Amino acid sequence: MKKILLVLLFLTISINGFSQFFTEKTSNKLQKGITKYEGYFTFYYDDNSDKLFLQIDNLDSEFLYVRSLSEGIGSNDIGLDRGQLGGGVVVHLKKAGNKLLLVQPNLDYRAITDNKEEKQSVKEAFAKSVLHGFKIKETKNGIYLVDATDFFMRDAHGVAAKLARSKQGSFSLDKSKSAFNLDRTKAFPKNVEFDVLLTFKGTAKGSYIRSVTPNSGLITVHQHHSFVELPDNNYKPRKFDPRSGGYPMSYLDYATPVNQSIKKQFIRRHRLEKKNPDAAISEAKEPIIYYLDRGTPEPVRSALLEGGSWWNQAFEAIGYKDAFQMKMLPEGADPLDVRYNMVQWVHRSTRGWSYGSSISDPRTGEIIKGHVSLGSLRIRQDFLIAQALQAPYTNNNTEDDFALQMAVARIRQLSAHEIGHTLGFAHNFAASTNGRASVMDYPHPKFTLKNGKIDFSNAYDNKIGDWDKVIVSYFYQDFKSDEENQLNKIIEDATAKGFKYLSDSDARSQGSASASAHLWDNGGNIYDELYNLLKIRKMAIANFSTDNIKTNQPYSVLEDVFVPLYFFHRFQTEATVKLIGGLEYSYAVKGGKETVVKQVSGVTEKKALQAILKTIAVDEIAIPKEKLSLFPPRAMGYNRTRESFKSDLGVEFDAFGAVETASEMTLNLLLHPQRASRLVAHKSLQKNQLGLDELIDELVAKTIKKSHKDTYYQELQNVINTKVLEGLFYLASYENQYKQVNAIVLFKLDEIKSIMESKKSSGVQKIYEASLIKMIDGFVKNPTKFKKSAAPTIPDGSPIGSDYQY
Repeated sequence: MKKILLVLLFLTISINGFSQFFTEKTSNKLQKGITKYEGYFTFYYDDNSDKLFLQIDNLDSEFLYVRSLSEGIGSNDIGLDRGQLGGGVVVHLKKAGNKLLLVQPNLDYRAITDNKEEKQSVKEAFAKSVLHGFKIKETKNGIYLVDATDFFMRDAHGVAAKLARSKQGSFSLDKSKSAFNLDRTKAFPKNVEFDVLLTFKGTAKGSYIRSVTPNSGLITVHQHHSFVELPDNNYKPRKFDPRSGGYPMSYLDYATPVNQSIKKQFIRRHRLEKKNPDAAISEAKEPIIYYLDRGTPEPVRSALLEGGSWWNQAFEAIGYKDAFQMKMLPEGADPLDVRYNMVQWVHRSTRGWSYGSSISDPRTGEIIKGHVSLGSLRIRQDFLIAQALQAPYTNNNTEDDFALQMAVARIRQLSAHEIGHTLGFAHNFAASTNGRASVMDYPHPKFTLKNGKIDFSNAYDNKIGDWDKVIVSYFYQDFKSDEENQLNKIIEDATAKGFKYLSDSDARSQGSASASAHLWDNGGNIYDELYNLLKIRKMAIANFSTDNIKTNQPYSVLEDVFVPLYFFHRFQTEATVKLIGGLEYSYAVKGGKETVVKQVSGVTEKKALQAILKTIAVDEIAIPKEKLSLFPPRAMGYNRTRESFKSDLGVEFDAFGAVETASEMTLNLLLHPQRASRLVAHKSLQKNQLGLDELIDELVAKTIKKSHKDTYYQELQNVINTKVLEGLFYLASYENQYKQVNAIVLFKLDEIKSIMESKKSSGVQKIYEASLIKMIDGFVKNPTKFKKSAAPTIPDGSPIGSDYQY
């Protein structure tokens, strides 16, 4: 009996305790240690227990739930960055017994109709998700109080899973070392923000996590949650067109007539309206404003503000005045507050990607918050490229302003690029074929030779591109009537002016067939630009000396500066090789005027091949003998990293390894199975196309048939020849390609064996060539046993300043 009375007394005290802080909105009588936050949702924080309670007074009303990472890990390879958005979903709260369920409806399947039963039938046909069940602590006048502590104090961002996927170890949340972060927990009329410090405990297995944590067994990050009022229904979605340069927001509408597509696609964009719709030029009702991280230093700060503001040029072209603006984030404002479009300056232990992401209304595609994350180390890579190309430290001078200006110019372009993603725009990797048509391409610095010197003045563009004006027009232009035809006209006019648009899937694969879509390339005539870069590279290597580093810096730093110079041609090589077995095509539509698809001409293929073969010519990729004395074994504290040359010679610099790496880079592209199969297919359709047999003949002529009197050059030629044979072995043994490819390569291997046997070499060279003959015999006898030897790993290249956007 006594036990029952004690339990009843405890329950009474608990209920009375809750009611002392769960009060009417007008009351300020709160229990000691409890803080009330009034906003879009009213909530209470209890300092006595580190618990947070939500007050729910509007069930079944949809709102936006956003999760993100407010404080990250700092590793590009792991990918958990400060300010990383985790997406936004529509949710609503529904009462079920003694719980309030947080429900995410399935918006991928809809019925846009006035028929309620039809809507309901689709709703019931596909699964929804209940994200959480909040136990009701108290009810008063139809208002509910729930303990939301467990909902917020969880690994909503998937940190532990990400660490496991990246093989960094097994970690779990340690709630005893986790707590609410009240400095970033705030309430506003249309959004509430919750921030939580979370500690994960476990055993670190990977080097990435050990390199960025003070105690790799205890990893503490901050996760952020936002409840946001959804926009009103005055936004009008705009039709997606594959030629428009944007990302589609898609769903299936089961109320669609049978003779129309059930799949509905709209672009993602910000809401923008003129104050005066009838005026040729008008201010916006609400301009699009992006705010810059206050932690960004100069001169980066000014560069980001200037580069981002380039977009206003495009908005002016469609009749808006000051519709796009860049400002500094107000002091004290939270970068993850959904009211602010942000450009964040993000630090990592190594250089890495920058990206532009956004939170949009899943119902319509309206962008609510644009959020850019820029890696702070990327500016240093462009500086390093300039430092390698032109020695700035002659006679102990510090004449490196040219390098700084080039790096800052890249940051301006990068700002515009990543903001472009958050405006709704996709990469346009074909833009470089029209000069500098878009900041949404990846630009390689553009150099020319003037009076025997490298000219840096035009390395990067200083304005928005003409293609960018096209996409802003498609996304944000106002139309009083006939919108669909007007949008189509924008694209047709752009096509008539020669603009091309191709995006990620057409550019990133090593076996890509696109003759236009490339990363980090320059020029409409791609192989000519490769010749230009090789010429600049050769001159810069000839001039390379201790003047490329500052006095008192170790020679190990000089070796690191040499890396981007030695591989300076790598991206233009990749662009040029895509002309071989390449296609010209577009995202064409019926009735449009775009090129549907055609083969790159045989003439162009053959010119491209000659340029490519120059990248595996000994006199082009051999490090001059006199330069080898610049690269002693690494100094204490300056060990090799992923961005260094690798060596098979222990502590000694490996000139052979550099050539092996460079030649394998080219050969992996040139002898790609998909490319080889396309050569066979294209040759069958048009006799003037480059054939696979012709390609191999030219490759053999420029490598295996070559000989040099200089023993250093000859040994490097032997290195290249081995990689050629291994590349052909790989192609001959590859199964998922046309069998004609296997047959052609095997036949050519027999010819190569005959060439080797006919050579009249002597000494060590004769021994080496005999080993190549044995390699061919061994492969032909049992190709399934072939295992390609790995060349020293090529140092990191991308991002020069940017690369992948999610």
